[in-house]
Amino acid sequence: MSKGGRSRGWAFRAIRRELLGFRFDYPIEIIPGAGSLDSLHYYIASDYLFLDDLEFDENGVPMRNYRAHGPQYNPLFVAWWGLVNLERYLKTTDEECLKTFFLQVEWLRTNAVERKDGAVVWPIYFDWQEGYCRLRAPWISAMYQGVVVSALVRGYRISGDKRLLALCEKAARVFEKSIEDGGVRTSENGLVLYEEYPGYPLPRVLDGFLFSLLGLYDLAVETSKADVWDLFNQGIEGLTHVLGFWDYRGKWSWYGSHGYLCPPHYHKVNCLLLRILGNVTGKEALIRMAKSWDYNRRSLMDKLEIFIVFTLTKNWARLRLPRN
Repeated sequence: MSKGGRSRGWAFRAIRRELLGFRFDYPIEIIPGAGSLDSLHYYIASDYLFLDDLEFDENGVPMRNYRAHGPQYNPLFVAWWGLVNLERYLKTTDEECLKTFFLQVEWLRTNAVERKDGAVVWPIYFDWQEGYCRLRAPWISAMYQGVVVSALVRGYRISGDKRLLALCEKAARVFEKSIEDGGVRTSENGLVLYEEYPGYPLPRVLDGFLFSLLGLYDLAVETSKADVWDLFNQGIEGLTHVLGFWDYRGKWSWYGSHGYLCPPHYHKVNCLLLRILGNVTGKEALIRMAKSWDYNRRSLMDKLEIFIVFTLTKNWARLRLPRN
């Protein structure tokens, strides 16, 4: 099949999945007790989230099958697959799941890159188009750094391998640096935000920001270091004051600056992670927004409005935004 034919096939499947498969709920659960110093659980769990279009190499490490790039290693999905299997182990005590978790931890350890500035990163080695922003390989992500840190912190808690914690501490350094200086940090009216896609024009995707904050929180809880707590608290202040940017009429969330509403799975992630961050920080603004976005509060007319606006804005974005 030609490249054009494959692209049309991917587009058709995506549209069919979005329209015919649109459901206001999505199977993700909050894990109580996650985030404490003695916990191995991650904050949310799902047997579906981020697990589509994965292939596995001969060692059991996932590669994401991208429309334009084919199968590629992405540290986010490696770390996420590790966390999925760790949660399965904690629920079932299946040693194979724990083994799979540590296979991902080892891949992350051996594929960490230490830069000249002392920061440790897990780069992406293919170009990526996100909205109007073009990221050139190799590029990094606040979200990917955060989820990797969350996985390695849990690996350290089980194994006691101090190399893992050392990588996490160096990984936090990119949160100190602006995009221009090779980091993931931006500002809005003097307030700090961390970017899933650190390039211009800023895509400003909310779920990536939230995942990155949870990674910093895990590291701060584990190390009690004031500089890590400061990075986390700066991000929380920025999130609290800029939260309205992602709000659609108090009913749903926007997918960053792309001009379309979030698909249901990203919206559910936004709601749950906001609630979690609100609970651990005591920030009522985060909890209120999470409650406001809860699909259970939506009337039938609200749901119809959301579905129509999502469909129109997402397909208009397909026509006007550059693609990989």
